[in-house]
Amino acid sequence: MQIIDCGSGPPLVLIPGLQGRWEYHRLAVEALSSCFRVLTFSLEGDDLDGYAEQVGRVLSEKGIERATICGVSFGGLIAVRFAAQYAARCSALVLVSTPQPTLRLRRRHQIYLRAPWIFGPIFLAESPLRLRPEICAAIPDARARRRFALRGLRTLLSTPLSLSRMAARARLVGANARPDCERITAPTLIITGERGLDHVVPLEGPSEYARRIPHARVTVLERTGHLGSITRPDAFTDVIREFTTAALQRPASAPQISEGATARPGRSAPREGRQPDGAPDAVA
Repeated sequence: MQIIDCGSGPPLVLIPGLQGRWEYHRLAVEALSSCFRVLTFSLEGDDLDGYAEQVGRVLSEKGIERATICGVSFGGLIAVRFAAQYAARCSALVLVSTPQPTLRLRRRHQIYLRAPWIFGPIFLAESPLRLRPEICAAIPDARARRRFALRGLRTLLSTPLSLSRMAARARLVGANARPDCERITAPTLIITGERGLDHVVPLEGPSEYARRIPHARVTVLERTGHLGSITRPDAFTDVIREFTTAALQRPASAPQISEGATARPGRSAPREGRQPDGAPDAVA
């Protein structure tokens, strides 16, 4: 297993989404590494318990006892399982645009999963149209949007996706995560985009996680939808940095919801920061 280890500061494990490849989250890794020691990897296995064990192996191989565990989209389900089963190793939990604990896939998505080698290309082909409103809101400058799109295309060409593995992970989305939520003891931040801009995951999920995870906090990242971790990586990093700094210094407080609490204005385009050695460009 290749482990990407970059940056300095408190350790943070970034768990990738349905694609399973860390490269598709590179912009988030770059931004987070400015104030965290970021560990990330590509998913191996075929069930949530195996993925949670993989997170534990990453920490053990790097000699880290506890870390902030950050899961993006499908990765959030893995983060929930890890935080529930390995509470002593999770100092804080961050769930980013994570499907709700008992999400039922739409009928057409269920059809896609029956023959991913046929329907998967259709799903990928329609993604730019589905995500365009969010990307335009997060990155208003046309040139910056073109750079963003080109980076994403380079990632897709250099890091091909396995449609069958993505389908296998998608089948796990419907697993009941409610019991795991109720076992979590770590301070928890739930990050979501604006209602109307996330065309991938229904926004009912954050409120359910907030109800079921003790002392969880929900923050809305403005001008983003599902891709906020890479369309506004600096604002995304600010939210996590401020949360972990406060959460690890004082006892957990009552659940709360804040609208764009820490997203700084004027930082809509991705930052051209330093990159992990040998890492190709990516988009999530």
